[in-house]
Amino acid sequence: MLDETFKHAKQKTVGLKQTQRALEKGCVRRVYMAKDAETHVRRPIFEWCESHSVEYVEVPTMKELGKACGIEVGTAIAAILRE
Repeated sequence: MLDETFKHAKQKTVGLKQTQRALEKGCVRRVYMAKDAETHVRRPIFEWCESHSVEYVEVPTMKELGKACGIEVGTAIAAILRE
């Protein structure tokens, strides 16, 4: 299901920095966070989502999230943007 979500998304971010910039601009619809990512990476994104009412979904592993995003390495954070 996660693979299909990203495959059909027209605009997305992959990685912490891209996602942070998109959050600051207010154009994120949903954030995906890998459960096995380090806490210092996840915490600021989680807090931002909570305080700004942005939906977030936890994904079991960074590898699974990276694969869903179409990259060969894992990623801690990704997002689907508003159209």
